[in-house]
Amino acid sequence: MNGRRPAWNATPPDDAVDALLVASRALVSVAARSLAGDEEITLPQFRTLVLLAGEVRVTVTDIAHALDIHPSSATRLCDRLVRKGLIERIASQDDRRVVEVHLAPGGRAAMERVTVRRRRDLATIADRMTDDELAGAVKALHAFADAAGALATPDLWGWDPRLPEDSG
Repeated sequence: MNGRRPAWNATPPDDAVDALLVASRALVSVAARSLAGDEEITLPQFRTLVLLAGEVRVTVTDIAHALDIHPSSATRLCDRLVRKGLIERIASQDDRRVVEVHLAPGGRAAMERVTVRRRRDLATIADRMTDDELAGAVKALHAFADAAGALATPDLWGWDPRLPEDSG
């Protein structure tokens, strides 16, 4: 035993996994509602904005890799975000053959609106809990995020903006 896991063998019990599934559905619902504003931003589009907010130099290829999609799909995704005024394509100053993708002011504003809606919904849910329930949930969620390898502190955008490392 590594000191973290209770004495329930190699896998958690079904009731723990079921509780995490239910909680994840509730959190996904909050995230989906937060995206359903005037921008009509999809989850992949929002993830793209988050990636751009956290990185200085990102290309369409980087986006395709991070989202695990085909480069042509990433190009179309970026085309839609450019049309919405949420991102910009800019020729690299280091290599003019490279086109970088940057968050436009409209993209940053959209991300802030989404985050405000998400925080508001989460605060409403937390307000329905007793102090003891909320304290237990905070402790459990910190442990869950730690086990999942998430960032230690909440970022403004609600997603780890770092591009994943190449596993191949």
